[in-house]
Amino acid sequence: MRRKIKIIMTHYDGQNLMTTKEPLFFREDEKGYRATEANLFNIYNQVRYQEIIGFGGAITQASAVNLMRMSEKDQETVMRGYFDKEEGLGYSLCRTTINSCDFSTETYSYDDTENDWELTNFSIEHDRHDVIPMIKRAMALNTELRIFSSPWSPPGWMKTNGRMDKGRFLRKDCQQVWADYIVRFIEEYEKEGIPLWGVTIQNEAHAQMGWESCYYTAEDEREFAQEYLRPALNKAGLNEKKVFFWDHNKERAFDRALAVLSEPESREALDGIAVHWYAGDHFGALEAFHQMYPEKLILGTESCVGTEQKKCYETGEKYAHDIIGNLNHWACGWVDWNMILDSDGGPDHWKDEQTAFKEIFEKNGRKEESLNEIEKEFLLPCTKTGIWVGEAPVIMDSETKEIKYSSSYYYIGHFSKYIQPGAVRIGSSIYTSALEACAFENPNGGKVAVVLNPGDISRKLTLRYQNEIAETELPAHSIATYLFQ
Repeated sequence: MRRKIKIIMTHYDGQNLMTTKEPLFFREDEKGYRATEANLFNIYNQVRYQEIIGFGGAITQASAVNLMRMSEKDQETVMRGYFDKEEGLGYSLCRTTINSCDFSTETYSYDDTENDWELTNFSIEHDRHDVIPMIKRAMALNTELRIFSSPWSPPGWMKTNGRMDKGRFLRKDCQQVWADYIVRFIEEYEKEGIPLWGVTIQNEAHAQMGWESCYYTAEDEREFAQEYLRPALNKAGLNEKKVFFWDHNKERAFDRALAVLSEPESREALDGIAVHWYAGDHFGALEAFHQMYPEKLILGTESCVGTEQKKCYETGEKYAHDIIGNLNHWACGWVDWNMILDSDGGPDHWKDEQTAFKEIFEKNGRKEESLNEIEKEFLLPCTKTGIWVGEAPVIMDSETKEIKYSSSYYYIGHFSKYIQPGAVRIGSSIYTSALEACAFENPNGGKVAVVLNPGDISRKLTLRYQNEIAETELPAHSIATYLFQ
């Protein structure tokens, strides 16, 4: 009996959104059959690379608040759409925040009491209203969900500028209490029935942003990881928790790794590097990292585009390109940013601050010289470059509460639904750089191949596996997932 290939396709025509197409069937690859030579997509299961942890998105306060604003029916639809393995995308990874981030309704921490070295007043009560309920709903839909958390900033009293926003540094005398704080966060979440798989040391450790942010030099990050955070985790019996560093763009990831992992103690303390996509592809940096530190994990932890995308498929293609590039260069997983935003790109308290400032600036004609140092550095640029508004795979209309799915939702689904946790990337080669592709073997032995055609013309494609071939065609601006045993 000929082996069947199941095809799932998303196409910019809008009629095919993770649509199951007519299957293909393998046939013998006849010697001398030259018609296939120019169109081959070879899959080599003899060559095996990294194991895949999974795919997912972030449960921010913005996502949780928007979910609560939906009808109960829409809530169920959206959550199943993300986390149900059969009906939805089967998300298996989830990122959350420690304290507030820019996509929170306000700036907050779990302990705002000045110099509370014993964390007597530590409380996650703020999260119990919206974030924790959303996490628990996700866990109920996927009992194998892996959750990791990232801080945007320590409480203001632990920082050199005395505030959570506007960047600056963790105070040296607060390194221990901040490590204890992260441990306490993990413990309190686990009391809520939410076990954490791991943490990152700092979101975007090389950025000082207008919103919640904190700057770490490589030396700072290495010292905190090996001298404070890992010992605090071990002391609390949390040895198994994964710890990732950097959590920032790929263009300086390798250089950062050389500095952070320069000592045996730091290599012992850290499990891998987390990367974002905002400074371009730089897939070679991931390859270099793996060659230097093959025992360490690479995890894509944040991606987002602005609402300026005009073509319906453009956002999805950006996501698929990044996912394929990361996976083909040793990433073990990939995580999107906000799961749900409203049509205004929020709630986002930093955007609100920018908007208010811009209005005041324009109405009152404030001069640059009248601004204080912090305002100049973090707020003035918005009057010159405009206000960035983020997008998410699921958008809720701020007025009508209508739910809209962006192309990224479906493009991510081509990976998250079909490449299972525990899958292994296998070898592949493709006939043209105009197509982007990757291949995997799932734990059950099934093969998964994902091919993206971001071009303006259709492309012929001949799948070849174990001396068998199957011929097909991939339309312009489409993505297809091929499944076979």
